Amino acid sequence: MKKVRKTLLWLVAVLFVAAFAGCGQSEADKPMKEFVSSNGTVSIMLAEDWVTEDAGVDGWIAATSKNGNDGVMLMQLVKGVDAADISDIKDAMEDTYAISDKTEMDSAGALPGLENLEVYSSKISVDGTKGEGYFVYGETDYAYYAFVYVSNRLNDKTMEYVRKVSDSFKENAPEVVNNSTVETTDTILWINGTYAVLTAVNSQDYTVFGTMPANDETMASQQAMLSEWWDITDRASADETLDWLMNEGHRADFVEEMEMLKEVGLADLSAEERAGFLSDNYDFTEEEAQQYAQLYNSYEENGMNVMSGWDYSRMASVLSSCYIAGYYTETEALDKALEAAKVIQQNFDSWDSFIESYMVGYEYWAGESSEERRDIYEDLKAAPDSPYSLDWNMTLEKSW
Repeated sequence: MKKVRKTLLWLVAVLFVAAFAGCGQSEADKPMKEFVSSNGTVSIMLAEDWVTEDAGVDGWIAATSKNGNDGVMLMQLVKGVDAADISDIKDAMEDTYAISDKTEMDSAGALPGLENLEVYSSKISVDGTKGEGYFVYGETDYAYYAFVYVSNRLNDKTMEYVRKVSDSFKENAPEVVNNSTVETTDTILWINGTYAVLTAVNSQDYTVFGTMPANDETMASQQAMLSEWWDITDRASADETLDWLMNEGHRADFVEEMEMLKEVGLADLSAEERAGFLSDNYDFTEEEAQQYAQLYNSYEENGMNVMSGWDYSRMASVLSSCYIAGYYTETEALDKALEAAKVIQQNFDSWDSFIESYMVGYEYWAGESSEERRDIYEDLKAAPDSPYSLDWNMTLEKSW
Protein backbone atom coordinates (compact mmCIF):
# COMPACT_ATOMS: atom_id res chain seq x y z
CA MET A 1 0.00 0.00 0.00
CA LYS A 2 2.90 2.40 0.62
CA LYS A 3 3.72 2.77 -3.08
CA VAL A 4 0.06 3.35 -3.93
CA ARG A 5 -0.30 5.80 -1.06
CA LYS A 6 2.76 7.74 -2.22
CA THR A 7 1.34 7.96 -5.75
CA LEU A 8 -2.03 9.06 -4.41
CA LEU A 9 -0.57 11.88 -2.37
CA TRP A 10 1.69 13.17 -5.12
CA LEU A 11 -0.92 12.98 -7.86
CA VAL A 12 -3.76 14.54 -5.89
CA ALA A 13 -1.44 17.43 -5.07
CA VAL A 14 -0.85 17.95 -8.80
CA LEU A 15 -4.57 17.93 -9.52
CA PHE A 16 -5.45 20.26 -6.70
CA VAL A 17 -2.86 22.80 -7.73
CA ALA A 18 -4.33 22.71 -11.24
CA ALA A 19 -7.89 22.84 -9.96
CA PHE A 20 -7.31 25.96 -7.93
CA ALA A 21 -5.44 27.77 -10.69
CA GLY A 22 -8.18 30.11 -11.87
CA CYS A 23 -11.85 30.88 -12.17
CA GLY A 24 -14.21 28.00 -12.80
CA GLN A 25 -15.81 27.42 -16.19
CA SER A 26 -18.84 25.21 -16.77
CA GLU A 27 -18.16 21.88 -18.45
CA ALA A 28 -21.72 20.58 -18.27
CA ASP A 29 -22.74 21.46 -21.84
CA LYS A 30 -19.66 20.16 -23.63
CA PRO A 31 -19.67 16.91 -25.66
CA MET A 32 -18.51 13.94 -23.59
CA LYS A 33 -16.23 11.01 -24.35
CA GLU A 34 -15.12 7.91 -22.48
CA PHE A 35 -11.85 7.94 -20.52
CA VAL A 36 -10.54 4.46 -19.68
CA SER A 37 -7.88 3.38 -17.19
CA SER A 38 -4.68 1.98 -18.70
CA ASN A 39 -5.62 -1.57 -17.72
CA GLY A 40 -9.17 -1.24 -19.08
CA THR A 41 -10.87 -2.15 -15.79
CA VAL A 42 -12.70 1.15 -15.21
CA SER A 43 -13.99 4.14 -17.19
CA ILE A 44 -15.81 7.45 -16.80
CA MET A 45 -17.22 10.02 -19.24
CA LEU A 46 -15.60 13.47 -19.29
CA ALA A 47 -15.80 16.52 -21.51
CA GLU A 48 -13.96 15.57 -24.68
CA ASP A 49 -11.35 18.32 -24.32
CA TRP A 50 -10.21 17.19 -20.87
CA VAL A 51 -6.54 16.21 -20.58
CA THR A 52 -5.42 13.00 -18.89
CA GLU A 53 -2.63 12.97 -16.33
CA ASP A 54 -0.27 10.07 -15.65
CA ALA A 55 -2.00 8.39 -12.75
CA GLY A 56 0.95 6.09 -12.10
CA VAL A 57 -1.38 3.20 -11.20
CA ASP A 58 -3.02 0.97 -13.81
CA GLY A 59 -6.57 1.12 -12.46
CA TRP A 60 -6.70 4.88 -11.88
CA ILE A 61 -7.95 7.74 -14.05
CA ALA A 62 -6.73 11.30 -13.54
CA ALA A 63 -7.62 14.29 -15.70
CA THR A 64 -7.91 18.06 -15.71
CA SER A 65 -10.13 20.42 -17.66
CA LYS A 66 -8.60 22.03 -20.72
CA ASN A 67 -8.12 25.31 -18.88
CA GLY A 68 -6.71 23.58 -15.81
CA ASN A 69 -9.39 24.91 -13.48
CA ASP A 70 -10.98 21.58 -12.50
CA GLY A 71 -9.55 18.18 -11.76
CA VAL A 72 -10.88 14.66 -11.28
CA MET A 73 -9.40 11.39 -10.13
CA LEU A 74 -10.91 7.93 -9.95
CA MET A 75 -8.91 5.57 -7.75
CA GLN A 76 -9.24 1.79 -7.73
CA LEU A 77 -7.65 -0.45 -5.09
CA VAL A 78 -8.10 -4.14 -5.82
CA LYS A 79 -9.26 -6.07 -2.77
CA GLY A 80 -6.66 -8.35 -1.23
CA VAL A 81 -3.92 -6.97 -3.47
CA ASP A 82 -3.82 -3.17 -3.11
CA ALA A 83 -6.00 -2.71 -0.05
CA ALA A 84 -7.87 -4.50 2.68
CA ASP A 85 -10.28 -1.68 3.47
CA ILE A 86 -11.70 1.51 1.95
CA SER A 87 -10.17 3.43 4.85
CA ASP A 88 -6.80 3.00 3.14
CA ILE A 89 -7.90 5.61 0.58
CA LYS A 90 -9.99 7.75 2.92
CA ASP A 91 -7.28 8.05 5.54
CA ALA A 92 -4.66 8.95 2.94
CA MET A 93 -6.89 11.73 1.63
CA GLU A 94 -8.11 13.16 4.90
CA ASP A 95 -4.80 12.87 6.75
CA THR A 96 -3.00 14.82 4.06
CA TYR A 97 -5.43 17.52 2.99
CA ALA A 98 -7.26 20.01 5.15
CA ILE A 99 -10.88 18.94 4.67
CA SER A 100 -13.58 20.92 6.49
CA ASP A 101 -17.28 21.68 6.40
CA LYS A 102 -18.18 18.20 5.19
CA THR A 103 -21.75 17.97 3.93
CA GLU A 104 -23.33 14.60 3.22
CA MET A 105 -24.92 14.39 -0.23
CA ASP A 106 -27.43 12.17 -1.98
CA SER A 107 -25.69 9.01 -3.20
CA ALA A 108 -28.28 8.20 -5.88
CA GLY A 109 -26.52 7.57 -9.18
CA ALA A 110 -23.03 8.16 -7.79
CA LEU A 111 -20.62 5.54 -9.16
CA PRO A 112 -23.40 3.08 -10.15
CA GLY A 113 -22.83 -0.49 -9.06
CA LEU A 114 -20.95 0.42 -5.89
CA GLU A 115 -22.07 -0.53 -2.40
CA ASN A 116 -21.47 1.07 1.01
CA LEU A 117 -21.35 4.50 -0.57
CA GLU A 118 -20.21 7.59 1.25
CA VAL A 119 -20.77 10.85 -0.63
CA TYR A 120 -20.02 14.35 0.56
CA SER A 121 -18.80 17.79 -0.46
CA SER A 122 -16.34 19.83 1.54
CA LYS A 123 -14.04 22.77 1.74
CA ILE A 124 -10.47 21.78 1.03
CA SER A 125 -7.08 23.39 1.30
CA VAL A 126 -3.69 22.54 -0.19
CA ASP A 127 -0.69 24.52 1.00
CA GLY A 128 -2.98 27.40 1.91
CA THR A 129 -4.87 27.38 -1.41
CA LYS A 130 -8.58 26.92 -0.78
CA GLY A 131 -11.22 25.25 -2.92
CA GLU A 132 -14.07 22.74 -2.80
CA GLY A 133 -14.21 19.03 -3.34
CA TYR A 134 -16.78 16.33 -4.08
CA PHE A 135 -15.91 12.87 -2.76
CA VAL A 136 -17.42 9.43 -3.37
CA TYR A 137 -16.18 6.28 -1.62
CA GLY A 138 -17.55 2.79 -2.19
CA GLU A 139 -16.80 -0.77 -3.18
CA THR A 140 -17.61 -3.63 -5.53
CA ASP A 141 -16.76 -7.30 -5.12
CA TYR A 142 -13.56 -6.55 -7.05
CA ALA A 143 -12.20 -3.31 -5.60
CA TYR A 144 -12.53 -0.26 -3.38
CA TYR A 145 -13.02 3.07 -5.15
CA ALA A 146 -12.65 6.76 -4.49
CA PHE A 147 -13.89 9.45 -6.85
CA VAL A 148 -12.62 12.97 -6.24
CA TYR A 149 -13.60 16.14 -8.11
CA VAL A 150 -11.99 19.43 -7.14
CA SER A 151 -12.73 22.99 -8.20
CA ASN A 152 -12.37 26.43 -6.73
CA ARG A 153 -16.17 26.48 -6.39
CA LEU A 154 -18.77 23.73 -6.74
CA ASN A 155 -21.70 25.81 -7.97
CA ASP A 156 -24.92 24.34 -9.36
CA LYS A 157 -23.62 24.22 -12.95
CA THR A 158 -20.39 22.54 -11.90
CA MET A 159 -22.30 19.99 -9.83
CA GLU A 160 -24.47 19.18 -12.85
CA TYR A 161 -21.29 18.17 -14.67
CA VAL A 162 -19.82 16.38 -11.65
CA ARG A 163 -22.90 14.19 -11.38
CA LYS A 164 -22.79 13.37 -15.10
CA VAL A 165 -19.19 12.25 -14.67
CA SER A 166 -19.85 10.30 -11.48
CA ASP A 167 -22.97 8.65 -12.90
CA SER A 168 -21.02 7.45 -15.96
CA PHE A 169 -18.76 5.15 -13.94
CA LYS A 170 -18.31 1.65 -15.38
CA GLU A 171 -16.30 -1.25 -14.01
CA ASN A 172 -14.97 -4.02 -16.24
CA ALA A 173 -13.47 -6.19 -13.55
CA PRO A 174 -11.31 -9.06 -14.73
CA GLU A 175 -11.76 -12.49 -13.26
CA VAL A 176 -9.27 -12.79 -10.41
CA VAL A 177 -7.31 -15.98 -10.88
CA ASN A 178 -6.36 -17.75 -7.66
CA ASN A 179 -4.21 -20.84 -8.01
CA SER A 180 -4.45 -21.65 -4.31
CA THR A 181 -5.94 -25.08 -3.67
CA VAL A 182 -6.53 -24.98 0.09
CA GLU A 183 -9.31 -23.55 2.20
CA THR A 184 -8.38 -21.45 5.22
CA THR A 185 -8.64 -23.65 8.30
CA ASP A 186 -8.11 -22.67 11.93
CA THR A 187 -4.50 -23.82 11.72
CA ILE A 188 -3.85 -21.68 8.65
CA LEU A 189 -5.62 -18.70 10.23
CA TRP A 190 -3.49 -19.17 13.37
CA ILE A 191 -0.35 -19.17 11.20
CA ASN A 192 -1.59 -16.02 9.46
CA GLY A 193 -2.05 -14.41 12.87
CA THR A 194 1.69 -14.48 13.46
CA TYR A 195 2.12 -11.79 10.81
CA ALA A 196 -1.39 -10.31 10.54
CA VAL A 197 -0.28 -6.92 11.85
CA LEU A 198 2.16 -6.53 8.96
CA THR A 199 -0.49 -7.89 6.59
CA ALA A 200 -2.83 -5.13 7.74
CA VAL A 201 -0.07 -2.51 7.44
CA ASN A 202 0.34 -3.62 3.81
CA SER A 203 -3.44 -3.57 3.24
CA GLN A 204 -3.56 -7.25 2.36
CA ASP A 205 -5.82 -10.12 3.39
CA TYR A 206 -4.92 -11.94 6.63
CA THR A 207 -7.62 -14.57 6.08
CA VAL A 208 -5.79 -16.34 3.22
CA PHE A 209 -2.34 -17.92 3.21
CA GLY A 210 -0.03 -15.69 1.20
CA THR A 211 -2.26 -12.65 1.92
CA MET A 212 -3.34 -12.37 -1.74
CA PRO A 213 -4.54 -14.54 -4.65
CA ALA A 214 -1.82 -16.73 -6.15
CA ASN A 215 -1.47 -15.89 -9.85
CA ASP A 216 1.03 -14.62 -12.40
CA GLU A 217 0.51 -10.96 -11.47
CA THR A 218 1.02 -11.43 -7.75
CA MET A 219 3.93 -13.78 -8.42
CA ALA A 220 5.74 -10.99 -10.28
CA SER A 221 4.95 -8.40 -7.59
CA GLN A 222 6.18 -10.63 -4.77
CA GLN A 223 9.32 -11.58 -6.65
CA ALA A 224 10.11 -7.89 -7.05
CA MET A 225 9.37 -7.17 -3.38
CA LEU A 226 11.48 -10.06 -2.10
CA SER A 227 14.38 -9.05 -4.31
CA GLU A 228 14.24 -5.41 -3.23
CA TRP A 229 13.75 -5.90 0.51
CA TRP A 230 15.31 -9.30 1.22
CA ASP A 231 17.74 -10.09 -1.65
CA ILE A 232 15.67 -13.22 -2.27
CA THR A 233 15.72 -14.16 -5.93
CA ASP A 234 15.30 -17.94 -5.91
CA ARG A 235 14.71 -20.96 -3.70
CA ALA A 236 18.30 -21.08 -2.41
CA SER A 237 18.30 -17.45 -1.24
CA ALA A 238 14.83 -17.99 0.25
CA ASP A 239 16.12 -20.98 2.24
CA GLU A 240 19.07 -18.94 3.48
CA THR A 241 16.97 -15.96 4.60
CA LEU A 242 14.32 -18.06 6.29
CA ASP A 243 16.97 -20.05 8.15
CA TRP A 244 18.59 -16.81 9.34
CA LEU A 245 15.28 -15.43 10.58
CA MET A 246 14.38 -18.64 12.38
CA ASN A 247 17.74 -19.21 14.05
CA GLU A 248 19.41 -15.80 14.36
CA GLY A 249 17.59 -12.78 13.00
CA HIS A 250 17.87 -9.32 14.49
CA ARG A 251 17.68 -10.83 17.96
CA ALA A 252 21.30 -11.96 17.63
CA ASP A 253 22.47 -8.35 17.25
CA PHE A 254 20.05 -7.31 19.97
CA VAL A 255 21.51 -9.77 22.48
CA GLU A 256 25.04 -8.65 21.59
CA GLU A 257 24.14 -5.02 22.25
CA MET A 258 22.36 -5.83 25.51
CA GLU A 259 25.36 -7.83 26.75
CA MET A 260 27.63 -4.89 25.91
CA LEU A 261 25.39 -2.62 27.99
CA LYS A 262 25.61 -5.13 30.81
CA GLU A 263 29.41 -5.06 30.65
CA VAL A 264 29.59 -1.27 30.89
CA GLY A 265 27.67 -1.37 34.15
CA LEU A 266 23.99 -1.05 33.35
CA ALA A 267 23.23 -4.16 35.39
CA ASP A 268 24.58 -2.44 38.51
CA LEU A 269 22.16 0.48 38.20
CA SER A 270 18.49 0.70 39.05
CA ALA A 271 16.01 0.75 36.18
CA GLU A 272 15.40 4.46 36.82
CA GLU A 273 19.10 5.37 36.61
CA ARG A 274 19.96 3.65 33.36
CA ALA A 275 18.71 6.20 30.82
CA GLY A 276 20.59 9.01 32.56
CA PHE A 277 23.76 6.92 32.66
CA LEU A 278 23.58 6.25 28.91
CA SER A 279 22.93 9.88 27.95
CA ASP A 280 25.67 11.17 30.30
CA ASN A 281 28.39 8.72 29.28
CA TYR A 282 27.68 7.73 25.69
CA ASP A 283 26.65 9.30 22.41
CA PHE A 284 22.93 8.80 23.02
CA THR A 285 20.22 11.39 22.63
CA GLU A 286 17.79 11.55 25.53
CA GLU A 287 15.20 9.68 23.46
CA GLU A 288 17.69 6.97 22.42
CA ALA A 289 18.87 6.61 26.02
CA GLN A 290 15.29 6.09 27.18
CA GLN A 291 14.68 3.54 24.44
CA TYR A 292 17.80 1.50 25.14
CA ALA A 293 17.28 1.63 28.87
CA GLN A 294 13.78 0.23 28.39
CA LEU A 295 15.09 -2.41 25.99
CA TYR A 296 17.69 -3.45 28.53
CA ASN A 297 15.09 -3.61 31.30
CA SER A 298 12.96 -5.89 29.13
CA TYR A 299 15.97 -8.02 28.16
CA GLU A 300 16.96 -8.38 31.81
CA GLU A 301 13.48 -9.68 32.60
CA ASN A 302 12.77 -11.85 29.54
CA GLY A 303 16.07 -12.57 27.78
CA MET A 304 16.23 -13.05 24.02
CA ASN A 305 12.52 -13.78 23.83
CA VAL A 306 11.79 -10.13 24.51
CA MET A 307 12.08 -9.52 20.76
CA SER A 308 12.28 -12.93 19.09
CA GLY A 309 8.63 -12.57 18.11
CA TRP A 310 9.78 -9.93 15.61
CA ASP A 311 12.02 -12.41 13.78
CA TYR A 312 9.50 -15.25 13.97
CA SER A 313 6.72 -13.05 12.61
CA ARG A 314 8.85 -11.84 9.72
CA MET A 315 9.91 -15.40 8.96
CA ALA A 316 6.27 -16.45 8.60
CA SER A 317 5.50 -13.41 6.47
CA VAL A 318 8.49 -13.90 4.15
CA LEU A 319 7.63 -17.57 3.81
CA SER A 320 4.12 -16.77 2.65
CA SER A 321 5.53 -14.28 0.12
CA CYS A 322 7.95 -16.92 -1.13
CA TYR A 323 4.97 -19.15 -1.85
CA ILE A 324 3.22 -16.43 -3.86
CA ALA A 325 6.53 -15.72 -5.63
CA GLY A 326 6.74 -19.37 -6.71
CA TYR A 327 9.85 -20.33 -4.76
CA TYR A 328 7.90 -22.96 -2.79
CA THR A 329 4.79 -24.90 -3.63
CA GLU A 330 1.74 -24.22 -1.50
CA THR A 331 2.20 -27.48 0.39
CA GLU A 332 5.91 -26.89 0.95
CA ALA A 333 5.28 -23.40 2.28
CA LEU A 334 2.46 -24.52 4.56
CA ASP A 335 4.54 -27.40 5.91
CA LYS A 336 7.36 -24.99 6.74
CA ALA A 337 4.89 -22.52 8.23
CA LEU A 338 3.39 -25.21 10.46
CA GLU A 339 6.82 -26.16 11.75
CA ALA A 340 7.61 -22.53 12.52
CA ALA A 341 4.20 -21.97 14.13
CA LYS A 342 4.82 -24.80 16.60
CA VAL A 343 8.14 -23.22 17.61
CA ILE A 344 6.42 -19.87 18.10
CA GLN A 345 3.63 -21.46 20.13
CA GLN A 346 6.15 -23.15 22.43
CA ASN A 347 8.06 -19.92 23.10
CA PHE A 348 5.12 -17.75 24.11
CA ASP A 349 2.01 -18.23 26.22
CA SER A 350 -0.51 -15.95 24.48
CA TRP A 351 -1.16 -13.77 21.47
CA ASP A 352 -0.54 -10.72 23.63
CA SER A 353 2.90 -11.89 24.76
CA PHE A 354 3.90 -12.84 21.22
CA ILE A 355 2.72 -9.54 19.74
CA GLU A 356 4.43 -7.60 22.54
CA SER A 357 7.70 -9.32 21.57
CA TYR A 358 7.02 -8.41 17.94
CA MET A 359 6.45 -4.77 18.92
CA VAL A 360 9.67 -4.58 20.94
CA GLY A 361 11.56 -5.99 17.96
CA TYR A 362 9.93 -3.46 15.66
CA GLU A 363 10.95 -0.59 17.94
CA TYR A 364 14.53 -1.91 18.08
CA TRP A 365 14.73 -2.38 14.30
CA ALA A 366 12.91 0.77 13.22
CA GLY A 367 14.06 3.07 16.01
CA GLU A 368 10.55 4.46 16.35
CA SER A 369 7.36 3.99 18.31
CA SER A 370 5.17 0.97 17.64
CA GLU A 371 2.02 2.87 18.60
CA GLU A 372 0.46 2.69 15.13
CA ARG A 373 1.02 -1.07 14.92
CA ARG A 374 -0.30 -1.56 18.43
CA ASP A 375 -3.49 0.22 17.39
CA ILE A 376 -3.74 -2.08 14.36
CA TYR A 377 -3.40 -5.11 16.63
CA GLU A 378 -6.22 -3.89 18.85
CA ASP A 379 -8.41 -3.31 15.79
CA LEU A 380 -7.64 -6.79 14.48
CA LYS A 381 -8.52 -8.36 17.82
CA ALA A 382 -12.00 -6.87 17.50
CA ALA A 383 -12.54 -8.04 13.90
CA PRO A 384 -15.13 -10.83 13.41
CA ASP A 385 -12.69 -12.93 11.35
CA SER A 386 -9.69 -12.23 13.58
CA PRO A 387 -7.02 -14.91 14.00
CA TYR A 388 -6.60 -13.56 17.52
CA SER A 389 -9.95 -15.03 18.51
CA LEU A 390 -8.33 -18.46 18.20
CA ASP A 391 -6.95 -20.11 21.33
CA TRP A 392 -3.20 -19.59 21.46
CA ASN A 393 -2.77 -23.15 22.72
CA MET A 394 -4.97 -24.81 20.12
CA THR A 395 -3.63 -27.94 18.46
CA LEU A 396 -1.81 -26.97 15.29
CA GLU A 397 -2.19 -29.72 12.74
CA LYS A 398 -1.75 -30.25 9.05
CA SER A 399 -5.07 -29.51 7.37
CA TRP A 400 -4.06 -29.29 3.70
